[in-house]
Amino acid sequence: MTRRLGILGLSLLVASALVFVFLRVLPGDPAEVILGTRATPVAVAQLRHTLGLDAPLWLQYLRWAGGAVHGDFGVSYVSSASVGQQIAQRLQVSAPLAVMGMVLSLLIALPLGITAATHHRRAADVIVSAFSQVGIAVPAFWAGFLLITLLAVKLGWFPAGGFGDWSDPVGALRSLLLPAISLALVQGAILARYVRSAVLEVMREDFIRTARAKGMTRGQALWRHGLRNAAVPLVTVLGLQWSYLLVGAIVVENVFYLPGLGRLLLQALGNRDLLVVQGIVTVLTAAVLLVNFATDISYRALDPRLQAAS
Repeated sequence: MTRRLGILGLSLLVASALVFVFLRVLPGDPAEVILGTRATPVAVAQLRHTLGLDAPLWLQYLRWAGGAVHGDFGVSYVSSASVGQQIAQRLQVSAPLAVMGMVLSLLIALPLGITAATHHRRAADVIVSAFSQVGIAVPAFWAGFLLITLLAVKLGWFPAGGFGDWSDPVGALRSLLLPAISLALVQGAILARYVRSAVLEVMREDFIRTARAKGMTRGQALWRHGLRNAAVPLVTVLGLQWSYLLVGAIVVENVFYLPGLGRLLLQALGNRDLLVVQGIVTVLTAAVLLVNFATDISYRALDPRLQAAS
């Protein structure tokens, strides 16, 4: 565990340094963006000194990283607002959206994948495979447009976009449900294929045949002995899918006009507000690394043989 925590810490350090350096080497000067094209070189130089942009790159990184450890990502060049507070506020939308999308994708993928595996090469398997192919081919933003047209505009069951606040939990969840479904349809289609493959592989194992020989039905043998073994590769895939879910959430937030990290990121990019971009990308990268760390721990807990081998 100590070694894995050390690797996680080193990964976070390297990732934050890469994000910092990459954004600093991009063409353009934040001081010139703030002051405009008519600013004098003296004014630009003074502002660069005020912002600390004339310091060596390594010193700029140490100052920023030291604050980031405590949640202080600096102050926005454009709005002069705390970057950390902006990210925390937008996470109140993006984090529930991502969690809802992942939960709904599992609710879609698990029954469909298990049904396809237990009815291998029959009608149910063909239908699930067809659904998976269609779901993979349809982008999340296009699924969002379809859901808005059908469920929001024509049927009026859900709001077409926007977000209130969590003082009205029911209204907030209704605002996030359609975006979460649009994410889940794509992710669920992908995961259903992995569930099907994992369950099919487990059903061919000797311990399943032994359980069947002892009088268990196929469903009983799969439930008691197969699902835990099938969960090991699925948990790994879930960890990898998390990054795709975050990218999809950025696009979906803009489709549904949600005030999440995705919209804040695009606005900051348009305004060349590097500190905001830097903070958001760092938070998203840290989220992916933490989920991968949790994935590693969880599938080792599911299969004790992996702990003995490590």
